[in-house]
Amino acid sequence: MQKNVLEYLQSSAARFPDKPAFTDEHEVITFADLDFKGRCLGTYIAGHTSATNRPVAVLVERTAATIAAFMGVLYSGNYYVPIESKMPAARIKDILCQLDPIAILYTQDAPSEDFSDSCPVLSAREGFLFPADNTLLERRVRGVLDIDPVYVKFTSGSTGTPKGIVISHNAVIDFTDWMGETFPFSEADVMANQAPFYFDLSVKDVYTTLKFGATTHIIPKKLFMFPIKLMEFIRDKNTTALIWATAAFNLVANSGALAKIAPTSLNKIILGGEALFAKQLNIWRRALPEISYVNLYGPTEVTVDCTYYKIDREYSDHEAIPIGYPCANKGVMLLDEDLQPVPDGQPGEICVRGVGLAMGYYGDPAKTASVFVQNPANPWYPDVIYRTGDIGVLNDEGLFMYLCRRDGQIKRGGYRIELGEIETALSALPQMRELACFFDADNDKIICVYDGDIDADGIIAGLRDTIPKYMHPNVFLKTDGLPHNANGKIDRAKLKDDYFHDKA
Repeated sequence: MQKNVLEYLQSSAARFPDKPAFTDEHEVITFADLDFKGRCLGTYIAGHTSATNRPVAVLVERTAATIAAFMGVLYSGNYYVPIESKMPAARIKDILCQLDPIAILYTQDAPSEDFSDSCPVLSAREGFLFPADNTLLERRVRGVLDIDPVYVKFTSGSTGTPKGIVISHNAVIDFTDWMGETFPFSEADVMANQAPFYFDLSVKDVYTTLKFGATTHIIPKKLFMFPIKLMEFIRDKNTTALIWATAAFNLVANSGALAKIAPTSLNKIILGGEALFAKQLNIWRRALPEISYVNLYGPTEVTVDCTYYKIDREYSDHEAIPIGYPCANKGVMLLDEDLQPVPDGQPGEICVRGVGLAMGYYGDPAKTASVFVQNPANPWYPDVIYRTGDIGVLNDEGLFMYLCRRDGQIKRGGYRIELGEIETALSALPQMRELACFFDADNDKIICVYDGDIDADGIIAGLRDTIPKYMHPNVFLKTDGLPHNANGKIDRAKLKDDYFHDKA
C-alpha cells in the first residue's frame, strides 16, 4: 500500500537512475540525483528543527532544483508550501504570518527581504551538499501518514488575505494514479512544463514524471513571448505531452505559430485552469489533427481536477466545450442555494465529494466550514462535499458544462483571483476614496472604477508592493463618486451595466 509520494521517486530512481527527470536552462537532474539531493536536503532540514508534519516554505523558481527542494522537505517528514520568489514582500509576509513555517528554503539567491525573524532561512543548494542520514530520514518518513499534508498552496482570498489549501499525500496519489490510467503515461513520455510550481496545475507535471519515470523539460519563461521559438523548443525536445494552462494553449493558437511549426512528436495535450474555447482548439486541431486533446476542470481544493473530457468530436468555433465526466473516486453534483439537487438541464453549483478533497484551509476553520460541508444527501455519517462556487449544467449527453462563477472569483491567465483581494489592496492606497472591481470576461480584463486623487500610473505603482502583477486591473475608470443601492452598498450591477453599455 502506497502512502507517501516519495515512493514514486524511489521507484523511478531504482528503475531509471541515470535518466533525466527534470531539466532547465542550466541543469539536468536525473532520478538518482533527485533522490540523492532530496535525502541530503532532508537531513539538512532535520538538523535545523526536530519538528515533523509542519510546513516549510519554498521560494520557487522555474528550475529543476525547486523540485529537489520539494523532495527534501518531504524527506524531512514535513510538507512544502510553494511561494513565488518574486511575489511582493508584503504578500509573502502575509503568507508567512498565517503559515508559521519551521523554515524557509531558497534555491537561488537569498531573499532580499529579511524573513529570518520567524524561522531559519536556508539555502537548498547548501543542503544538497549535506551528508544524508538515511536512518534518520527513514524514521521521519515512516511517521508520515497518507492523510498528512504533502503541500499547501496559497491562492487569492476574498478578504484580502491569501488562503492556504491543504492537500494530502493520499489525494495526490489517487489523482496521479488516475491520470496514468486515463491518459496512459510511461517512461517514454517527454513533457514541457509551462505552469509555475506555485500553481496547482504543475502538480500533474511533477508527480506524473515521478511516478512513470518520464522526463520534464522546464520551459524558459521568456519563450512565451516568442511562440515560434516556444514551438521549436517543444519540437527539439521531442515532447510527447503538454499539460498546460488553457491560457498558454490559447496564446500559441492566436499567435499563428502553428502554421509555421507544429511539433509532430506530440501525442496528447491536457488542458485546465480556465474555460477552453473551440476557436483556439480548432486552430491546434487543424495543425495537429491526430493527437488527443483533453479538457480538465477543477479548483485547487479538489486536488487539481475533478472532471475530464476527452474531446471526441468536431466543435464549431461557437460551441461550448464540455468539462465532461467525474474523475475516478470523485463525485460531482449540481445543487441549488439550499443544497438540493437541481432538475435535469437546470444550472446549479458544482459540488464535489471524494478522495481528492482538500483537508481545508490552513489556520482558518471558519472559512473551511463555510465551503466544506456535510453532504445533504447523506445525514447518517460524515460525508464532506466541497462547494466550488462555480455554476454548471448537465447537457443532453450527460456531460457537465461550466457556465460561470457564483461570486467575485475569476479565472484569468490560468490564475484563480478573488476580486476582493484586489479591492483590499486598492483601498489601502491613501489617495483612494471608493472603488469597485469587476471582470470583462470577453476581453479578459479586470476593470477598476474608482473615486480618488490618483491616476492609473500612480495606482499601478502603489500595487507593485502588495499584489502580483497578474492581479493588477487592466482598465481604470475615474469618477466623482460611485453609485449606491438602497442598502448603502456600491451598486456593482449598475457599474457593470454602464461599462458594458458604454463599450457597446
